Amino acid sequence: MISYRYEDEPPEPEIEEGAEVEEENNDDVPDDIIGAENEEKEQEPVEHPRKTSKYMTKYERARILGTRALQISMNAPVMVELEGETDPLEIAMKELRERKIPFTIRRYLPDGSYEDWGVDELIVEDSWKRQVGGD
Repeated sequence: MISYRYEDEPPEPEIEEGAEVEEENNDDVPDDIIGAENEEKEQEPVEHPRKTSKYMTKYERARILGTRALQISMNAPVMVELEGETDPLEIAMKELRERKIPFTIRRYLPDGSYEDWGVDELIVEDSWKRQVGGD
């Protein structure tokens, strides 16, 4: 084993095989430094009014359909009843029409913050259905 250290740094003790390693005790460190969070904070997310549009963009739709079709082609569980469809993209489009795709879209804002939207929360325009042969 090669170890690099500075000249004034004490050498690290070598651990013998089969020796038990003592775990560090963090009892004197406050919980918020370790990373344990207050359970009340996790259960009550603060809802801020959203700044972005409630409409799904064509770019978001394309990415969602492509990603979901890839998942379906790799044998991911399908969230809708199939009626003879075998094409993963057609299945993904059917899932989107029925708002069953389990994705969250994260929209970044210019100030560095972001908004998370569930696919089921967004409005999908009707015009794309005619292009792909939907309802």
